[in-house]
Amino acid sequence: MDSITLTRPDDWHLHLRDGEALKAVLPDTARRFARAIVMPNLKPPVTRVAEAAAYRARILAAVPPGLSFTPLMTLYLTDNLPADEIDRAKECGIIHAVKLYPAGATTNADAGVTDLTKCTKTLARMERLGLPLLVHGEVTDPAVDIFDREAVFIDTVLAPLTKDFPALKVVLEHVTTREGVEFVKASGANVAATITAHHLLMNRNAIFSGGLRPHHYCLPVPKREVHRQALIAAATSGNPKFFLGTDSAPHARRAKEAACGCAGCYTAHAGIELYAEAFEAAGALDALEGYASFFGADFYGLPRNGEQITLVRERWRVPNELPYAADDVLVPLRAGETVGWRLEDMQ
Repeated sequence: MDSITLTRPDDWHLHLRDGEALKAVLPDTARRFARAIVMPNLKPPVTRVAEAAAYRARILAAVPPGLSFTPLMTLYLTDNLPADEIDRAKECGIIHAVKLYPAGATTNADAGVTDLTKCTKTLARMERLGLPLLVHGEVTDPAVDIFDREAVFIDTVLAPLTKDFPALKVVLEHVTTREGVEFVKASGANVAATITAHHLLMNRNAIFSGGLRPHHYCLPVPKREVHRQALIAAATSGNPKFFLGTDSAPHARRAKEAACGCAGCYTAHAGIELYAEAFEAAGALDALEGYASFFGADFYGLPRNGEQITLVRERWRVPNELPYAADDVLVPLRAGETVGWRLEDMQ
């Protein structure tokens, strides 16, 4: 197969930042994806409907001429997000989920939840109104090994959460472990997961290949090969509980190549092409369209897209750096290396 045509996909987990950074990275996503769930972890975080509406307007203003792109906004869950804000979120029509960051778990998560019991009324309102909870599934206890934090989160937080709120729609975002895959598969239809391209393509060795590789460092960190294989099996299985979420997370070079570098991989420049590589390697290109274009829309109760994109089998070299901000650049995943599929056009 030298080309593949897909219904235009969506990205169900995306970081766009703001200001000049937003303007720099949005075109990569808008060329590939019709819609994206936009993360709310700005500084300060997006915790109110009015803030989300203003952010959405800035995103739409940055869409390049000739491209169509719809940002699907989210709110940032805090210990004191009031339940009536969920009512406003549901009524406004632009908010599609609420994001749970355990406090301190990842980039700009300082304002995250310290104790989920403080959110009981808000979660109950979300359950009643059908507004999904998107979960960064890691505990932050320093006594827990970083490679075990997802599995411990599932046992101590996610399992009790889904028991207490059995009808709450939950997405375990950027799942990285066999335990995460098995939990989602064993749960009801209201529980799903996104899987990134970089977690499908890399295990934890990639962070240390030839030296410390800061542009391969993300949270949750890639795990052992047995876990990567479980992710591949889930993504290519045709199970509608698993769908595309790039978690493309831009950081300036200076913030990544630092004494304490930021977590996140920038993948939007090849946001669908990298998935094609992973699915081809698994002998499952025929399963890519469902994973990338159908299952996420179905879970969120949105119509599937009508446009199509075409990928061609052609190697292209990823630039060493991309424009990002006035005083720094962005280093994309595979910088200076090649990607085996190229986006040809939209129809």
